[in-house]
Amino acid sequence: MAQAYTAETGNGAARTPTGSLAGRLGGLLPARWREERGIWRRGIVLAVCAVLIALLMALHARVPNRIGNLGSLTETFLPWFGVLVVLIAVAAVLRRSATALIAVLLPLIVWLNLFGGLLTGKSAAAADVGRGDLMVATHNVNADNPDPAGTAQDVAASGADVLALQELPAGQVATYEEALADTYRYHAVEGTVGLWSKYPLTGTSPVDIKMGWTRAMRATVAVPAGDVAVYVAHMPSVRVKLEAGFTANQRDNSADALGEAIARERVDRVVLLGDLNGTMNDRSLNAVTSQMRSTQGAAGDGFGFSWPAAFPMARIDQIMVRGVEPVASWTLPRTPSDHLPIAASVTL
Repeated sequence: MAQAYTAETGNGAARTPTGSLAGRLGGLLPARWREERGIWRRGIVLAVCAVLIALLMALHARVPNRIGNLGSLTETFLPWFGVLVVLIAVAAVLRRSATALIAVLLPLIVWLNLFGGLLTGKSAAAADVGRGDLMVATHNVNADNPDPAGTAQDVAASGADVLALQELPAGQVATYEEALADTYRYHAVEGTVGLWSKYPLTGTSPVDIKMGWTRAMRATVAVPAGDVAVYVAHMPSVRVKLEAGFTANQRDNSADALGEAIARERVDRVVLLGDLNGTMNDRSLNAVTSQMRSTQGAAGDGFGFSWPAAFPMARIDQIMVRGVEPVASWTLPRTPSDHLPIAASVTL
């Protein structure tokens, strides 16, 4: 049987069978595009880039960490691959390339599969906060914070029942204690991290995360609905260096140690508050993330990026739970710190 074509073959124009998938998709393009020659041949490079981005997102767990922790670096900024998808789509339109436009559907589908759930709000702000048994908040206050008292009061004004602070300079602990005294009756500080609570604290102790000094602690909070083990942690910083790549080995070792401590926890309800210097996608935090849930992923609105405060690009500050149910999760207004404070409401 003779086969019909949408374009003539003269002058080297590409032929597209009307009954093929490409032909059917081509029918969705603007009429002036269909009249042009070469709409299927233009934008091949863009199409290849779209396919490569899709493969990188879909197979991000296969990107090796042996070379400069490239896998962890990719996973840290994985949500931002969506920007690349948009740029390729725009370029495809400008190039009037049917091939590139169709190809960009592949990374779009992969991105939506990974992060589409975060685009729909899961919390109802004040209504959901009121339904929770416990509101918690955490903030890396920054050791160079020019207004520690104001920062403490701003975060306390959120209404959190339990507040964790990280990066507390020894010389400013008294300032934070004084600023929070009226709101929180109970508190404990271990090294550079602290926990303030409206409910009694027991079993307070440092947690060894293999750093040589204390940057993690745990305590039992006697909430009316039952005891909750609360961990506060500040993982070592990571750096991106041209000669060394993503330098995160110390952070990774600390995450393993923290994961071991949480695994040994005997209290059923566990909440982890802190600056983990890593995202939920980062495989190197698996010792922690494999046994706990992110409140943002379960009950948050959007990605909840917390760092850097001036233009948040990653959620490296985390509220994670085990044995409790997240109700709502959100970021708090900016303080003089380079991190945004975050908060969550949970039911016990």
